[in-house]
Amino acid sequence: MSGLRAKYSPHSIAVACSGGLDSMVLLRLAHDWCVQHGIALHVFHVHHGLSPHADDWLAHVEKSAAELGIKVDHRRVTVPNDGNGVEAAARKLRYAALGEMCRAHGASLLLTAHHLDDQAETVLLQLLRGSGLAGLSGMDADNLAPGLLRSAELAMARPLLAQSRAALEAFALEHGLGWVEDESNQDPRYTRNALRHQVMPALGANFPGFQARLARGAMHVASAQRLLDELAADDLATCQDGEAIDLAYLSRLSADRVDNFMRHLFAVRGLAMPSTAWLHEMVAQLFSAREDAQLKVTHPGCHIRRHRGKLFLTPHLPDLAGMRDPDDVGVLDKQGQAFRWQGEVSIAFPDYGGVLHFEPAGQGFDALWLRTQTLTIDFRTGGERLKLAANRPSRSLKAHYQALGVPAWERERLPTVRRDFDLLFAAGIGMDCRHWSASGTELIGLRWEATSA
Repeated sequence: MSGLRAKYSPHSIAVACSGGLDSMVLLRLAHDWCVQHGIALHVFHVHHGLSPHADDWLAHVEKSAAELGIKVDHRRVTVPNDGNGVEAAARKLRYAALGEMCRAHGASLLLTAHHLDDQAETVLLQLLRGSGLAGLSGMDADNLAPGLLRSAELAMARPLLAQSRAALEAFALEHGLGWVEDESNQDPRYTRNALRHQVMPALGANFPGFQARLARGAMHVASAQRLLDELAADDLATCQDGEAIDLAYLSRLSADRVDNFMRHLFAVRGLAMPSTAWLHEMVAQLFSAREDAQLKVTHPGCHIRRHRGKLFLTPHLPDLAGMRDPDDVGVLDKQGQAFRWQGEVSIAFPDYGGVLHFEPAGQGFDALWLRTQTLTIDFRTGGERLKLAANRPSRSLKAHYQALGVPAWERERLPTVRRDFDLLFAAGIGMDCRHWSASGTELIGLRWEATSA
């Protein structure tokens, strides 16, 4: 606990208390330590409602905490039976509720009662699932878990991780601590229970003390994972170009190092870790697709794209209302949104994902002329050409975007403004000089600001 205090400087600490043996021992130890060091202690309980005894467990926690002079806060959650696994769903809801209570009470450090046997079970489960180094590292003694607790500032620690369940039970009996037993812990339908009651005893009989050795092995794996993370961070610092990744650099790395880099990149961007098969297929497409291919690999949290030798992870964006079926393109007099400018500083066009600004300019459209025109905002229909300056040629919008390095997936969300069939402005490029005024007393320039990312 002293090490946690030095690392996190908590002003108040919370204990996740289920009422079981482990959490009751943790409650007593945390209480004694907090009293000694003058730190506030909170006790939180999550009522899952999965057991007919759940109310009794809450009552036991409240009674035990009251004897120590602590009031318990709790949350009731409803675990869905949607076929995705009760254990995983309950865990997700439990940590979200604990994070909520920490924020409500201003606790900056959450303690959980995971112990040495839990760590051994976790490592074995991850091994049986074919997990990589991150999974085989087991549980950290302390870490930040924003995905679970829904807070980037809240730390979580497991101060009992080096203690066996037998040692905790001996402590509880010595100090007269009572605890409740969750009957679901005996149900072999749950994977962890099957491992706990059928596999672990066999291992213990043949390999006494195997839990500590598994935990030590997990520490070595965690060390290897940290080295891989450092290598991936160095690779990212070398090949990152803004939000893009230089594929030429990645192409010089080994396949294993590319995989390591990609997993690190997904973690840094807060994206769900893909399967090994999916990752290998995605990397293969990145390096094998034709240079002019509009590569797009879809991940649940993003699109993976390639443009001019760069890798981009772009968000999933909903279609804008102004978009239409390509088969309808070309009927200019029946498409787009007509409007009149009446001197406004800006006009919002939510169907096109942004705001069109009208600003004083040294070169631009005559304000009096612009007020008399019926204008149309629209997305590209094909064949449009734009001339940026008198000494520059008229070029297609595609050629302009290519020269400016605007990726294809961004172009489709950049609108144009025209008068009848005359193109006046293209977002991301600029205004057509053929309609500028040479003598107007007030000149107006157009600028597009995207508000829908």
